[in-house]
Amino acid sequence: MSDRQPPRRRVPGPARPARPAARRPAPGARPVRRPPARPAAPKVLRLGSPRPRLRMISLTLTLVLIAFVVRLLQVQAVDASEYAAKAEQNRYVGHVLAAERGGITDRNGVSLATSVDAYDLTADPTMFNREQLKIDDGPERAAALLAPILGVDQDTLVKKLRPANKELRYVLLARRQTPQVWTQIKDLRSTLAQKASRDPSTANVLAGVFADPSSKRVYPNGDLAAGILGWVNDEGKGGGGVEQQLNKELAGKDGKIRYAQSGGRLVPTAGSTETPAVPGSDVELTIDRDIQWAAQNAISEQVRKSKADRGYVIVQDTRTGQILAMADSPGFDPNDLSKANPDALGNAALQDAYEPGSTAKVMSMAAVLEQGVATPLTHVVVPNRLHRGDRLFKDDIDHATWNLTLNGVLAKSSNIGTILATGQLGKTQAQANQVLYSYLRKFGIGSYTGLDFPGETKGILAPPDAWSTSQQYTIPFGQGVSVNALQAASVYSTIANDGVRVAPTLVRGEKGPDGRFTPAATPKKSRVVSARTAKTLARMLESVVDDEEGTGTKARIPGYRVAGKTGTANRVDPATGKYRGYTSSFAGFAPADKPRITVYCAVQNATEGGYFGGQICGPIYKEVMDFALKTLQVPPTGAKAPSLPVTFTP
Repeated sequence: MSDRQPPRRRVPGPARPARPAARRPAPGARPVRRPPARPAAPKVLRLGSPRPRLRMISLTLTLVLIAFVVRLLQVQAVDASEYAAKAEQNRYVGHVLAAERGGITDRNGVSLATSVDAYDLTADPTMFNREQLKIDDGPERAAALLAPILGVDQDTLVKKLRPANKELRYVLLARRQTPQVWTQIKDLRSTLAQKASRDPSTANVLAGVFADPSSKRVYPNGDLAAGILGWVNDEGKGGGGVEQQLNKELAGKDGKIRYAQSGGRLVPTAGSTETPAVPGSDVELTIDRDIQWAAQNAISEQVRKSKADRGYVIVQDTRTGQILAMADSPGFDPNDLSKANPDALGNAALQDAYEPGSTAKVMSMAAVLEQGVATPLTHVVVPNRLHRGDRLFKDDIDHATWNLTLNGVLAKSSNIGTILATGQLGKTQAQANQVLYSYLRKFGIGSYTGLDFPGETKGILAPPDAWSTSQQYTIPFGQGVSVNALQAASVYSTIANDGVRVAPTLVRGEKGPDGRFTPAATPKKSRVVSARTAKTLARMLESVVDDEEGTGTKARIPGYRVAGKTGTANRVDPATGKYRGYTSSFAGFAPADKPRITVYCAVQNATEGGYFGGQICGPIYKEVMDFALKTLQVPPTGAKAPSLPVTFTP
């Protein structure tokens, strides 16, 4: 559009009078003076038309509105999914509030397992991409800073911070880190944030790292009672022992929190909803920490000196069935499983099945006495060799013919004498087998102890009609049948408790979040033999320790009457399934006239020094029993009982 004015049109007016023609002056004449020229009239400034400007403004506004409409269509239709994804940076999120795990204590309230504050370190992978950090290597830079602090491989962290799923908002970097680790990361993140505020080209590559409050399991006594306690795995669940057995009670119930967040940070004004976590219950065990320490120290030292594969010690209250100690060696430290031998994890005292040997003879004698086929004074002529079935049986040592009482058979641990005595349980060998089997079952052999402990074995006891020719004669003296250490200890606790078997217990009770203590259920009781038979057996077991011809003289404790039995059994190598080495054991209770405590010890495959049960486990029994009696303040007993004869004169 031009600002030029249109040409003016001439308008006719009245005719002006003609001017006379100018005369040319004559030669020599004076020139005629012309009047001065009149100045030109000034130009008049005229305003342009407003219509072009209005058209221009209208066109501009139209273009602006069109741009807004196009942009709106792009946001709401064309790129709707992309912007919805970006909106995810500002939304409600939820997190689990981990419940505080209950503690585990001994019978006196001494802490055996507890939990301390810790943090699960997490990250939002979307906060490490180029759109957020304006750099391409955000995950690599963050991983380089975090790897030495967390002790995690740098490449592993990079894979977590740059996942294949680009929409993933949550990854776990490390579990149960100490408050010191989280403080170190926070300080580093704060430093990077300050640099980024001063220099926009600097990226805070740790802005997407966060921490969820958690807890870490701690075992204050290191490897003490590790086989009982177990451990807690990376997921916060019990991985063995009581931690696994009572995981539901210990773990409590996790809570939840839901809140608005922007860029990974809480928006305080947006509100939140929270379901509080319910703490787990505290568990009180029956064991005594001091007695556990004495038992564990004794068996560990003996395994080391004997260069044995392993060993176990059980200490049990004869009246209640409560386990005061259950130690095995080698063990492990649940605070650091990375250094543990995988073969040592678990509780070998409950998980190992082995042939008990002569400590099982007390059950054979119980059957003989209870059935009334013999008394402690019954004469038993024991030859050097005994032929039964397809085998020739002998005792541990060569000897001339022994003239023993039934009490002497037990005191000298004669295999031949035991075969002869149990053969009287029936008119036929098959009948005798059936009677003996019924007593073994009553004592708990071939059944679970009732602890419901993870990995526990019930041993091996075949029905009598499946006994081989040799088993008919070896089972009476503890070969051809398998037990675990607690089953073996429970047999002696049953005799000590006047013939009543009390199912072993390991948990005294639980204290809930409300502080109320709930005692454990009363253990099952069952009578196995009469009180008279039990007392007679106790007298016979005293002969094993007190009589100079007995095999358990190393278990004597000054001032106390001690009942016990040695065991030396051929051992089945679990790796080959063949006999190799020996199982050395000793079992007994004290005071013999008023029993309070049972101690059972077994050592597997001792290769240094002797291997007889009385030699290896007799001293351990004495050490642990003496400590337990003093710890529980059990007074010495009265006068020594008259001894039963071991031999007879034909």
